[in-house]
Amino acid sequence: MAHEKYQDLIEKLHECMEACNHCYDACLKEDDIQKMAECIRLDRECADICGYLEQAISRNSPFISELAAACAKICQACGDECNKHDHQHCQDCAKACYECAEACKQVS
Repeated sequence: MAHEKYQDLIEKLHECMEACNHCYDACLKEDDIQKMAECIRLDRECADICGYLEQAISRNSPFISELAAACAKICQACGDECNKHDHQHCQDCAKACYECAEACKQVS
């Protein structure tokens, strides 16, 4: 089963999706929301691709490696953006994104 083979990746994807969703929500509550616009956008992109890849793995998609490559790129971009901000939710998100990007690179 694909989900057993990719168990570590599934865990990283889920952690990243949760971190991005939390960061997204917290960024919407920041005082200078315009400053957070790119972070918010990338949080959504990243959470969506992580969730999609998790689903693709669970159904043994033939495109897992291609999706993992795209996911790695998006996670890296989100991590880089979040890392620019001092908010704890952004720093936590950046860490989860970088870990997920590395796990995706092992598959792609």
